[in-house]
Amino acid sequence: MIAKCVPMNNIKRSSFTGLVQYLVSGQGKAVRVGQVLVSNCYSDDPQWAALEVEATQTKNMRAESDKTYHLILSFPTGENPPPEVLKAIEERICKGLGYCEHQRVSVIHDDTDNLHVHLAINKIHPGRHTIYEPYRDHKKLAELCTGLEAEYGLERDNHTPKRTAGRSKAADIETAAGIESLIGWIQRECLSEIRSATSWSELHKSLWGHGLEIRERGNGLVIINPDGIGVKGSSVSRECSKKALEARLGKFEISAEAQVKEGTERRYAPKPMPTRVDTTELYSEYQAERNGKTDSRALEWKNAKEKKHRLIEDAKRASRLKRAAIKLATKGGAAKRLLYGLVSKSLKGEIAKINQEYMAERQAVFAKYRRYSWNDWLQEKARQGNANALDTLRARQVRANLKGDTLSSDKAPANHSGAIPGVRVDSVTKKGTIIYHFAGATIRDDGKLLKVSKGAGQEALEAALRMAVERFGKNLTVNGTLGFKEQVVRTAAAARLKIEFDDPDLEKRRLFLMKIGEDLPGSAAHKYIQERNQKRLIIADIAEHRPYTPMDAGDVIFRGLRQVEGVGLALLQKGEQILVLPVDHSTATRLQRLHLGDAVSVTAERTIQVQDRSRGR
Repeated sequence: MIAKCVPMNNIKRSSFTGLVQYLVSGQGKAVRVGQVLVSNCYSDDPQWAALEVEATQTKNMRAESDKTYHLILSFPTGENPPPEVLKAIEERICKGLGYCEHQRVSVIHDDTDNLHVHLAINKIHPGRHTIYEPYRDHKKLAELCTGLEAEYGLERDNHTPKRTAGRSKAADIETAAGIESLIGWIQRECLSEIRSATSWSELHKSLWGHGLEIRERGNGLVIINPDGIGVKGSSVSRECSKKALEARLGKFEISAEAQVKEGTERRYAPKPMPTRVDTTELYSEYQAERNGKTDSRALEWKNAKEKKHRLIEDAKRASRLKRAAIKLATKGGAAKRLLYGLVSKSLKGEIAKINQEYMAERQAVFAKYRRYSWNDWLQEKARQGNANALDTLRARQVRANLKGDTLSSDKAPANHSGAIPGVRVDSVTKKGTIIYHFAGATIRDDGKLLKVSKGAGQEALEAALRMAVERFGKNLTVNGTLGFKEQVVRTAAAARLKIEFDDPDLEKRRLFLMKIGEDLPGSAAHKYIQERNQKRLIIADIAEHRPYTPMDAGDVIFRGLRQVEGVGLALLQKGEQILVLPVDHSTATRLQRLHLGDAVSVTAERTIQVQDRSRGR
């Protein structure tokens, strides 16, 4: 688990309401916002709580720093603690930071590869109205995370930073945008030559060859490219700080002939991070589309602005005509002033309306030609079905496989997403995991595994199985809980899917269910249940019959065996109903030794246990 505070660079733009609106917004996705918790507020509604927090923040007018503390708790890929654990972790973190009594809104997001929790905390105490800022919060957060990982058995993470703040920020930019940063490029291309330089002139020449210059700025050194983009030397490496370089090369020297070599090929230019996939064509397409959107947006903005000016001029012209008419037709100063005032008020209202319409049109144009970062563009193209974009996302870094209830295969996956008609792609993560939403359940495809969310029904499981067949072939591997495996086998049998499970026990169970056709119309169990319930309409003593379901697991009373079309049916009484459960030959033979009325128990996996004996069918 990693805990990270997200500072607001521009304090004037800080808004607790705006932050909460972002956190609770679904952004057009069915899978994004999970549990929302509001603490220490009168209202449990996050929007009303946000207004309450802002009212509290106005009680402190002396604080000049940001009054909102935005914290993110992120968990490793595949780790999904239950809601009660997440709530306990949130409370412990806030108590450890000193925000136990402060107002806060916490929101779980599940639209990325890593489950994460956003905490929007009011730094202003609701009672004292004083601002509180944790001292060295990164160290306190590291200690809290370490203790919570051990307490709740979570996967251990590294909480000791090994990079400078500048290098960490550059790495975050590269991860989020997918574009190589100047700091990262210098580290990969120039750092070894900087370390090997024996004089300032040699260092200058080495940097010139890469299209860079090193200059003094303030009390340190900066490395600048021809576009004017500069980075601190200490951000590149501690060995590139002014103190370290002067200790090795002597006092800083400005070269009289400092000049960047023109036309050098080893020059920094923003481009995708290097991976095993050639992104040349895709990046060219991205740049062309971005430039086209920029030009189109500028043109539509220009047209909207011209339209606004034209409408305002028309309104002013109409107002002048009205004033002229009033001047000619009206005598008397008081009446004329009154009419002039009405015309002026009408003009101001019309101009305000025109400006409001212009701003709405401008916002619509901005949304229409939204500029995507490289990573966001790849995600959008992958969501639309672009296989190259999806492959590029998945090639960016070594990714941890999905964990939990999954479907996969030992065979190499096919070169397509494996989607089936009617299953909507909800979103694509930055690591190339496709998230589908179907029948109230979530299916995640990372290219190697299909993960099905907990509580998925038969319809969603059938969709996942059909997708797995398209994605991996007919031979499937099922991993997860026993209950999930039983659900998958029963769904495969009920849907008559042409698949095979590599687990012999699961495959044997599937074939058995296919043979007896359990719970299917026309099956032996279905025919027997239908026959008994029809007789019940005539003979009142006959109990209601229905199929056995996993929800019926527990103690029942044995009421006999029946043979219908060669299939054994166990009759089990629960309450006033008779449950009909198909059994195989060995189980039927074992049950024949029982007496009517004997107590037995059945598991969710349909294993019948007789008193102290645990052998199942």
